[in-house]
Amino acid sequence: MRAFFFPIAVAAMIASPAFAQDQTVEIKNFMLMTVTVTQGSTVIWVNRDQVPHTVVEKTKLFRSAALDTGDSYSYKFDKIGTFDYFCSLHPQMVAKVIVVAAPVARPVHKAKPG
Repeated sequence: MRAFFFPIAVAAMIASPAFAQDQTVEIKNFMLMTVTVTQGSTVIWVNRDQVPHTVVEKTKLFRSAALDTGDSYSYKFDKIGTFDYFCSLHPQMVAKVIVVAAPVARPVHKAKPG
């Protein structure tokens, strides 16, 4: 039985970094939010305003369509760096996604009783 679960567990670790965490950004009151996430995380933007908004990275790395109230857009950040983004319908709305390296997991060594 263990042999069956081991490949699945390894595949899950490869598919999603252990420290990746999805982050939700609520767009409301004509404001975007700067967030810091670990590499491999997905950011989900949800429009809570009563008017449409977009999410556009300044170099066009990612770009949403117009998001009506309640609509969402997501992007997975696989590279470390700072990504400036804005709403193309309201260019004064600006923020950043800061992507940092995931902490390196270090094995825990237990002292042997002696």
